[in-house]
Order: sequence, then structure tokens, then C-alpha cells
Amino acid sequence: MIEVRAVTKTYGKKKNIFTALDDVSFTIPDGASVAIIGKSGSGKSTLMHVMSGLDRPESGEIMIDGENILTFKQKRVDVFRSEKMAFIFQSFFVQGNESCYNNVGLPLEIARVPMRHRKTRIEKALDAVGLLEKKKQRARDLSGGQKQRLAIARAIVNKPTILFADEPTGNLDSVTGASVEKLLFDYNKKNNTTLIVVTHDIDLAKRCDMQVYIKDGKVVRVLGGAQ
Repeated sequence: MIEVRAVTKTYGKKKNIFTALDDVSFTIPDGASVAIIGKSGSGKSTLMHVMSGLDRPESGEIMIDGENILTFKQKRVDVFRSEKMAFIFQSFFVQGNESCYNNVGLPLEIARVPMRHRKTRIEKALDAVGLLEKKKQRARDLSGGQKQRLAIARAIVNKPTILFADEPTGNLDSVTGASVEKLLFDYNKKNNTTLIVVTHDIDLAKRCDMQVYIKDGKVVRVLGGAQ
């Protein structure tokens, strides 16, 4: 379970202060798919960064499985994130000159997974997104949809319990976007992974178990999930 409790995040100082998140609270059940919905500048990406420990708010708590990650020292936050979380972004962020195999293996290298255990996990992740036959191909030679599927393979190779996706279909055409959405929701259901999607796409949001609407840094409505 993830509990966001009275989180406030500001930027700037004195007269130039900007409140990105204003006393935000909600609870996400384990294994839920959740959409954080809002226009550009509403605070939804800031909320994702705070929930994952990438950024720290001025006040509030982020409770994950009963632990407030905001009390962790930076090194412990980094380890916690690498063990439990993964991220997919709109711009893919794959290593273009590296093979698909090496791209997916990067999180395992960072987590210091022994070499003998990597091959099976990498190939399983590539197979899950339909890219196993392209494992030796350089990422730069893939289409946009294939790059996003590669990014998903890289995200799931470490078997995260929480998967963040920031506008995951924003750079894709509707057909390719639909196939990427299916991959994410199938993974969410099959593995009981909590899926948190940051989006302004209402149709995508409606596919989620829970919708958190955010405007000007405030949660204005929560549908589904734990109230």
C-alpha cells in the first residue's frame, strides 16, 4: 500500500515561491492501476517524483508498506527505489548505441545481480514485450514503438512492485500506443504490480482502477481505490 499524507512541495523563495503540491493526500492499494491526471503544470510529474523519492517535499509523508521513505537517508532511498520501483518515460531514454540486450541488462548491472543470473531474466523481459528476436540489434535502429517496448522490458527486468509511467504513450501513434498500454496493464494484472500512470489522456486514465485528478497542485477528485 502507498499512502500519500498531507504532502506539500514548493519551489523558489519568498516572493518567488511556487507551490507545486498543496496538502496532497490519497491511498493506493497494492496491485492497483492508478492514473494521475492533470494539465501541464498541474503538479502531476512533481507528485510522481515525490512518491518515488526522486524529490523531497517540505512536509508530509510517503508511506510505502508502512515505512515513510521521506525519513530515509539518500543512500537508503536509492537502494529502496532500485529494488522496488521502475520508471517508463515519454521520451524512452534508451541507450541508442547499445544492443537491446545490454539496455535491458543495465538495471541488473546497477543492482549487482550476478552475471550468471542475468541472461534468463533479460531474455524473459525482452520476450514479454516481443523483442527477443531483436536482442542483438542496436536500440537506435528500433521504431518509436519498439523503443518504448524496450523501455518497458528494461523497467520490468528487476521485477518491480511499483511501476511509474510518465506519459508512456505521448510520443506514439494511436495504434502503437494501444499496444504499449496493453503491455503495461497486462503486466500490472499478471504480477500484481502497482502501476502509476501520469497522463492527461482521459481515455487512458479510465482504463485504470483508480483516478487521481490534480489541479494547481491540489487533488480535486479521487475515483476508485481507497478513499
